[in-house]
Amino acid sequence: MITTGSVEITVLLKAWSAGDCVAHDQLMPLVYYELKRLARRCMRKERTEATLQATALVHEAYLRLVGLNQIGWRDRAHFYAVAAETMRRILVDAARARTSGKRGGQAGHRVVITPFLENQELNSSSTRDRELIRIDEALDAMAQFDRRKARVIELRFFGGLSVEEAAAVLQISPQTVMRDWRLAKAWLTRELGKQA
Repeated sequence: MITTGSVEITVLLKAWSAGDCVAHDQLMPLVYYELKRLARRCMRKERTEATLQATALVHEAYLRLVGLNQIGWRDRAHFYAVAAETMRRILVDAARARTSGKRGGQAGHRVVITPFLENQELNSSSTRDRELIRIDEALDAMAQFDRRKARVIELRFFGGLSVEEAAAVLQISPQTVMRDWRLAKAWLTRELGKQA
């Protein structure tokens, strides 16, 4: 659960935003374990022979987060939300890279979102990559009209956050997260079914 020194993390994030390099150095050991936990949760959904491992995902996410010099971190929830979005982008980019030579096989492919969002196994790793890309595109479309529901899916699926953690990040109740989760899954299932 995302609770490790939340006040301390928030103070260090704000100091880092103000350009304090010492704050950055003190912050990373505090958030590294949580980032690795999030990465492991994401990687459980990845194909078994994927070249990207949890540690590599954390390091890549860390490098991208460090590169966000001008971001004004509000608090630890904001940081972990950005980390979840960063991990989503890394995973989708990796899936796109793996499927770049296999574009011909995507036509008419039906995406079944339920196994994806319920952490069930999929039949083939190339199918997994294509579905990950299509879910990413559908989430971008959903964000155009309902950003919060798209963020719930992003935080829970890509970020691996629990209902309570997502509620803390979004500053809404766990019941609202669950309602958004159910509605967003239904919309995604319908939307991805249309694309097939």
